[in-house]
Amino acid sequence: MPRRRPLVIGHRGAPGYRPEHTRSSYELALALGVDAVEPDVVFTADGVAVVRHENEIGSTTDVADRPEFAARRTTKTIDGDELTGWFTEDFTWAELATLRCRERLPNLRPSSASFDGAQPPLRLVDVLDLVREASLDQGREIGVVLEIKHATYFTALGYDVAGLIAAALRAARWGDGELPLYLESFESTVLAQVRAHGIRGTYIYLLEAAGHPFDLVSAHGAAAPTYAQQASPAGLDALVGTVDGISVDKRMILAPDRLGRAAGPSRIVADAHARGLRVFTWTCRPENAFLLASFRRGRDKAAFGDYESEWRVIADAGVDGVFVDHPDLGVGFFG
Repeated sequence: MPRRRPLVIGHRGAPGYRPEHTRSSYELALALGVDAVEPDVVFTADGVAVVRHENEIGSTTDVADRPEFAARRTTKTIDGDELTGWFTEDFTWAELATLRCRERLPNLRPSSASFDGAQPPLRLVDVLDLVREASLDQGREIGVVLEIKHATYFTALGYDVAGLIAAALRAARWGDGELPLYLESFESTVLAQVRAHGIRGTYIYLLEAAGHPFDLVSAHGAAAPTYAQQASPAGLDALVGTVDGISVDKRMILAPDRLGRAAGPSRIVADAHARGLRVFTWTCRPENAFLLASFRRGRDKAAFGDYESEWRVIADAGVDGVFVDHPDLGVGFFG
């Protein structure tokens, strides 16, 4: 059954206020009362599961200012896209731990950027331990929504992605249902592989508003379904029994018209619920830069627009979970 109110999930911690995926970002989200936090997981050269939004770390750490790592700047193709920068898989954990994190969107979030250079990256186990401690301290169950990034890419490099994730979860006592655990990915293949390791959790398939899932493109080429096809009633039918829910780009619920006005809520949430699937959505942010045109106020991209009206459409759709960058606003509105 759908929840009476959605889970409020601290998206990378509290990145509206602190650089994403840092200890202070997670600690702030937990202190502000989120139901769960969301670490994105990639891997180091020595197989350590680390928490970064992408494996390219040039824009979120000070690696570009570190002369000892200058030679590691390179160009790679990640999920079909060519990227130039520095990549986690070219660093050991010991090396990565010497870096310091930075705000990814300093022009939009200068206050968060004032914390640049203060904190090192985290491992997955660090976040799991933080959440467990907060659960004990606050006397409530707090969950983790673990997103596995670029699984097909890392598998091609020789990583046992599912095995590494399962081992990290079990080592931290998160693999057997001790606390709420959600596993999500834009690639359904790795979700099935982690489930096969016996990890107890809720498995959520991430769906983009456009494009194709890279694991299925790698396996089937042009015959791979689009995300839009998988979000259709027939596509949702095929997901039943393979995942426990979906997590969709908020535009798939808002259904904006050509003038940027919300025509939703669309039927995707109701269609998924009719099939017993949970529905999360990402990402609820208050800044004009992230709102539909009709909800923006003024021309300052960093200023807060009429985010509550946009979020009301999402709430009215009956979603089961929302990802937020500003946990206090999310808890205040959805909680």
